[in-house]
Amino acid sequence: MATRIDDCGMWQTVWLEPDLVVRRASGRPADPPPGWGDLERAEHRVPPVEPDGSWSRRWEAAVGVVLAHLVVATRGRPVALPAGPVTALLGHAVGWYLPAGPGALSSALAGPGVRAPRSRPDVLFVPLHPLTGEAWRPPSGEKGVVPMDSGVWAYLAHPGRPRRCPRPEGFRTVSCATTTRFPRTPGAR
Repeated sequence: MATRIDDCGMWQTVWLEPDLVVRRASGRPADPPPGWGDLERAEHRVPPVEPDGSWSRRWEAAVGVVLAHLVVATRGRPVALPAGPVTALLGHAVGWYLPAGPGALSSALAGPGVRAPRSRPDVLFVPLHPLTGEAWRPPSGEKGVVPMDSGVWAYLAHPGRPRRCPRPEGFRTVSCATTTRFPRTPGAR
């Protein structure tokens, strides 16, 4: 009926087999899912760094999915990432998996509470609804849409203050994408 991936300390996943599951009404009225505007709230943002200073397992999974969708959306062509947190997160991997060169496709974050860029980009990074799993669609129906985990998207789109990554005592953060577990040496700054 389903496949479950479960490991202590790992993000759990369940895939239901659509041919084996029958949906039945519970008899109770269904609550409507939260609206897209709810994603802007701070409690929906998933930080990239765990309290112990390690890279978030949810972010690890999300980055792999985003890269796969980005390669498909760009058809393997060069892409220019928007300045800021998206480039900090994906820049190195995009440089590794997609070619560099002239004619790079433009990209931007899009979704609830994000101002539309002046020029229409070729590729948009949009959130997936946390309950329905549907990708946010811009009103103009963009051609290249890259869906992203809603908690990761919300953190990138609405980072809030401060904009630095959290740094637990005893660890140092090089950047959000390269948090290391190096213990501080006594007397080091």
